[in-house]
Amino acid sequence: MIEVKDIHKKFGSQTVLDNINAIFDNGKANLIIGQSGAGKTVLLKCIVGLLEPEEGKVLYDGRNILSFNKREKQMLRREMGMLFQNAALFDSMSVLENVMFPLDMFSDKTYNERLKRARFCLERVNLLDAQDKSPEELSGGMQKRAAIARAIALEPRYLFCDEPNSGLDPKTSLIIDELIHGITTEYDITTIVNTHDMNSVMNIGDHIIFLADGKISWEGNKDHILNTDNKRLNEFLFSSEILRRVAGDKQ
Repeated sequence: MIEVKDIHKKFGSQTVLDNINAIFDNGKANLIIGQSGAGKTVLLKCIVGLLEPEEGKVLYDGRNILSFNKREKQMLRREMGMLFQNAALFDSMSVLENVMFPLDMFSDKTYNERLKRARFCLERVNLLDAQDKSPEELSGGMQKRAAIARAIALEPRYLFCDEPNSGLDPKTSLIIDELIHGITTEYDITTIVNTHDMNSVMNIGDHIIFLADGKISWEGNKDHILNTDNKRLNEFLFSSEILRRVAGDKQ
């Protein structure tokens, strides 16, 4: 579980995050949504320790990352998996080598144990047959699946996904959503997803936070989001053709 308490973040005189309080439970897909400039990326960076807020706490199962020294932060990051917007695979490495990279860097397992773990992760995302290919030989969706395999290689307790469906078609996005959700529930991971994808909201939104002007304007789940009377959230949601169709189907 990750708990955010009283987070305030400014850039100069501009307040970007204003008194953010939230609990992100393990075993759930926790989504952060909102318009561009609402503070989603800044909040995610504060949670993972890339930005330091002026006030507040970020607790990882009771441990406040904001009070950690450099060594303690490095140790905590071994418990994190990261899925970046552009997959961020190394072109000079094969798919298998990409997945083995964090194991080679941080694991004290033998080579054969690391190899077994990497192949297991590739099998989990249905990419074992592509282990010897280079990333440039993969489609965008396959690259994201390879990045997921790398993100879970160290068996993280916490998984962070920044716009995981960016640039993907709806069918491939659904595959990525199902993988993220399946891994989250299967391994009881605390997963936080920063997304604009309304398909993801409706498919895997176990817990959703809507940010507006640096504040939490609404909090709930995918079963409640279409029935909200929050004006800002409705304006955000129904700008999406997908949400308009979903709402129409329910009438």
